[in-house]
Amino acid sequence: MKVEGWLFIGCGVFFLGGDIVYWYLSYDPTGTTALALSVGLSLLAGFYVLFTGRRLPRRPEDDPEGEIPQGTGELGFFSPHSWWPLWVGLAAAVTTVGFAIGWWLVMIGVVAMMFAAIGFVFEYYRGHFSH
Repeated sequence: MKVEGWLFIGCGVFFLGGDIVYWYLSYDPTGTTALALSVGLSLLAGFYVLFTGRRLPRRPEDDPEGEIPQGTGELGFFSPHSWWPLWVGLAAAVTTVGFAIGWWLVMIGVVAMMFAAIGFVFEYYRGHFSH
């Protein structure tokens, strides 16, 4: 995880340089603040990745002499038959459109998103595919 951590740290240093140049050329407080927040976010993510990378075992990606078969294995379980991501996406779209149309639609979208998220999470706890 060293490569990812140093990549984030490098982005933070780059954003810091860009923020200083931007401030001296424009004197725009909004853009300078946005770039300063980008610096903080990049440095925070880089520090977190480097800090947690020391506690975890080495990954095959971190080994300079690593082979491709070292990284094989199960990556996770992906449900091929699930319709719940569609309903979660539609509920999120209704919520987003609600910000432009009215708060009543935002409330309907949030309720729909809660039901869809609960259905998505508990999909394998009931019905034909329950464990």
